[in-house]
Amino acid sequence: MKYLKLIISFVLTIGIFYALNTKLGSIPPIGKFLNPYTGVWQNETDESITGEVSIPDLKDKVTVHYDAELIPHVFAQNEIDLYRAQGYITAKHRLWQMEFQTFAAAGRLSEIIGEAALNYDRQERRRGMGYGAEQTLKKMAEDEKTTAFVQAYADGVNSYINQLDPKDLPVEYKLLDYKPETWTTKKTALLLMYMTKMLAGGDEDMENTNALRLFGKDRFDLLFPDFFDITDPIIPKETDWSYIDVPQTPRPTTLNDTILEAVSETITQPNPDNGSNNWAVSGEKSYSGHPILANDPHLGLNLPSIWFVMQLSTPNHNAFGATLPGALAVISGFNQHISWGETNATRDVIDWFKIEFNKDRTQYKFDNEWKDVSVRIEEIKIKGKETYKDSVLYTHHGPVVYDKNFKSDNELSGYAMQWTGHIPGNGQKTFTEMNKAKNYDDYTKALKHWVAPAQNFVFASTEGDIAIWIQGLFPNKWEGQGKFVMDGSKSENDWQSFIPQEFNAFTKNPERGFVSSANQHPVDENYPYYVFNDGYETYRNRVINDYFSSKDTFNIQDFKDLHNNNYNLKAAEIVPYMLEHMDASDLTADEKAIYNEIKTWRFNNDIDEVGPSIFRQWYGKLYNLVWDEMDVDDTLLDTPFAYQTIYLLKNNGDDAFMDIQDTPETETAKDLFLIAFKSAAERLMEIKAEKGDYTWLKYKATYAAHLLQGLPAFSVFDIPIGGDRSIVNATSEDHGPSWRMIVEMTSPPTALGIYPGGQSGNPGSKYYDNFIDDWAAGEYHELNFLQNDTATDVIIGTQTLTPKN
Repeated sequence: MKYLKLIISFVLTIGIFYALNTKLGSIPPIGKFLNPYTGVWQNETDESITGEVSIPDLKDKVTVHYDAELIPHVFAQNEIDLYRAQGYITAKHRLWQMEFQTFAAAGRLSEIIGEAALNYDRQERRRGMGYGAEQTLKKMAEDEKTTAFVQAYADGVNSYINQLDPKDLPVEYKLLDYKPETWTTKKTALLLMYMTKMLAGGDEDMENTNALRLFGKDRFDLLFPDFFDITDPIIPKETDWSYIDVPQTPRPTTLNDTILEAVSETITQPNPDNGSNNWAVSGEKSYSGHPILANDPHLGLNLPSIWFVMQLSTPNHNAFGATLPGALAVISGFNQHISWGETNATRDVIDWFKIEFNKDRTQYKFDNEWKDVSVRIEEIKIKGKETYKDSVLYTHHGPVVYDKNFKSDNELSGYAMQWTGHIPGNGQKTFTEMNKAKNYDDYTKALKHWVAPAQNFVFASTEGDIAIWIQGLFPNKWEGQGKFVMDGSKSENDWQSFIPQEFNAFTKNPERGFVSSANQHPVDENYPYYVFNDGYETYRNRVINDYFSSKDTFNIQDFKDLHNNNYNLKAAEIVPYMLEHMDASDLTADEKAIYNEIKTWRFNNDIDEVGPSIFRQWYGKLYNLVWDEMDVDDTLLDTPFAYQTIYLLKNNGDDAFMDIQDTPETETAKDLFLIAFKSAAERLMEIKAEKGDYTWLKYKATYAAHLLQGLPAFSVFDIPIGGDRSIVNATSEDHGPSWRMIVEMTSPPTALGIYPGGQSGNPGSKYYDNFIDDWAAGEYHELNFLQNDTATDVIIGTQTLTPKN
C-alpha cells in the first residue's frame, strides 16, 4: 500500500507538472505563465533606457536619448546605422505588436491561435496578401539603397530578438505560448500590405451588382450617385485641368451591359471609418507668418497603439514624428525643412471579374481563347492540428478569391480580384526620401514611388509653400468601369492603362490660403478622369473648409480647437427637419421629455450632452426603416451613404423606399420620423435604467482595446472623449484620431503631438497608456525636436548602441 500511494502521488505530480506547463485549449501553460523568474511578473518593469548595448554590424556609435515620454531621439552617423537602430529600438518597445500584425497580414494566425483562425487565414491568403508582399520585395530590390535600409532594419530587430532572455519576452508571447521568429525583409513588406488592406482593401462591386439587378439602373443611380448635390472636394473647384493631355479611356462600343451574378458573402471589409483629417495654412493665413500643418489619422483605437513616435537623425537629415512598428522612417511628421501627413484617398482600386473555367479548372476563357491559370499552394500551419492546404488560382487579373472551395458553390466559375495592392511599389523609398526632403520639389519626387494605398499627402515648408497631392497608382477607367462585377472573359473590361502620375490631382499654394482633406471627394466633375463616389465623407470636410474660410488668420490654439471640434453637421442638417415634420402630439411624458432635450441641443457631441445619444438612436432607427428593402436573404447589399439618405428624406419623402415592407400601411418620411423616434425613446429609457443616464460619455463609452480581443485587463474603457463618426473629432466607440500632430514651420519647426496610448507595448509599463487622458482632454505634448545629440534637460536617459566586435 505504501508503494501504491507513492506511485499515485508521483503520477499526480507528473500530471500537475504537465498541466501547468502545457497549453490546454485557449488556456496558456499556467506554470510557465506564472513562473516568478520567467513568467508574467517579469513584465511589470519599465524598459531600460540607459547604458551601452553592442549591436552587430553597426559602423559607428549610435546615441539614443529618451525624454520623459519614452520617445527615443536616435542620432546615427549614417542611414544604414540609423535604420538598424530604428529596428532595434522599435523591437525593444513593440516587438510582439509588430510581429503579430505581420502574422495577421500573412494569414498565419492559426499557427499561434489555432483552428479558430483558419477561415481568417484562408481569406488573407486568397486576398493575395503574401503575393503582394512578394511583389513589393521584388520592387524594392531594384533600388540598392532601399534594399540595404530594409535589411538593416531587419538586422536591428534580430539583434534585439537574439539577446532576449525568455523572462523578458513580451507578455503576449507567454500568454499564447510561442516565441518570436527571425525578422525578415518580407515581414516589413507584409506590414506594408497590412496597412494597404486597412486603407485600400474595400469595395462594393458585389453589393452594387446585386442592387443594380434588384432595383434597376435609374433607382441605383438615385441611391448611389457619382456626385452628391453638394461637393466640396479636396482640390478646389476652380482648378484648371487643361494641362492634362492624356484622355480618359473611352467606353468600349462593344461592351455588353449584362448584369452578372455576385456572391452572397464576401471577405471581411476594412473598417469604413478608416480615414483621417489633414490641413495646412499658408503664411498669409498664419498668425506668425509661418505655414502651419496638422494631421490626425483615424484608425482603430488599439493597444499597443498603432504609432510609435521617434526622432531619426543623421548628420544630413533630422526627422521626427509617428512611425509604424515594422516599417522604416517617419510616416507622419517633419524635419528641419518640411512637414507632411496623410489621409486616406478612398479611390476605387479593386475590381472584380467573373471567371469561366474549363472542366478541370486548369484554364479560363479570355477573348474566345483559353488561358492557363497558375496555382499558388497555400500551406496554413495550425497549432495542434495538421497543416491545411488551399489551392488558390491566379489569372492575369489577380487571385481567384471566390470559387467552389471558398464562399461560392459554382463548379466552373469564380471571381478574380484586381487590386493595386498587388502592383509593386516602393513606398519605403517615399518615406526615406520624404524624411530627407528640403522643399516642394523633393516632396513631389518622393511621392512618385508611392503606389498604394492611395493617400492625400499634405505638405508645408519653411520656404512658405503648402500643397496637397492625391497620390497613388490609379487605373484610367472608362465611364462606369469597376462599379459592378465585370465579365473576365472580355479584354475590354481589363484595366487598359493608368493615369500618369503627373496628372494625379494636386494643388500648390491655392489662392484661398489653405489646403485640406477629410476623405471627401477628391475632385469635382471637371476632372478629366473617371472618379465615382466611393463612400466619400461629406461632413467633416465642410466643417474644416468653412472654418478656414471664416477668418483671415489662425494660430496654434485654433488648430487644437479644430482637431477637437465636436460639431455634428450631419445632425444639424437633418434634426431640425425631422422635428419640424414629425407629429409630436401623441408623445408620452417620457417621449416628450426626450423630444424637448433634443430640441434644445446645439449639435455639439460633447461628453455631457444627451443630444448626441438621442440623435444616434433616432437616426439609426430611421436609417434602418428607410433601407429595410436592403435586407434580402442570401443577397449581399450595401445601404446608401448618409448624405444621400438625408437628401432623399428631405426631397423624396414619399418615395417607395420610405414605405416599411412589413406593414399594410403606406408610410412616408414623416411617418418614419415618428415611428423611429418612439422606438429610439424606448431604447434610451432602457439605457437610462441600465447606466443611470444616457449622456454621450456613457452612451458612446469609447475604449482602446488590446490587439488580442478579449483581454480587458490590457484595455482601457470609458474614455471621456466626445466626437463621433462624420465629426472632425472622429472618435466613435473604438475608432478615432490615432495621432494628432500640429507643426509650425519656423526654423527649425516647432511641433505638438499626442496619441491614444503610450510608447511601450508592455501592459505592465507606466508608458503603456499614459497619453490617453491628455488625448481625450484635447491636450498636446511638445515634441522635443533636438538639433544635436547633446543631452538636454528634457532627456531622462541615454542609451548608446556600439559596434559589436
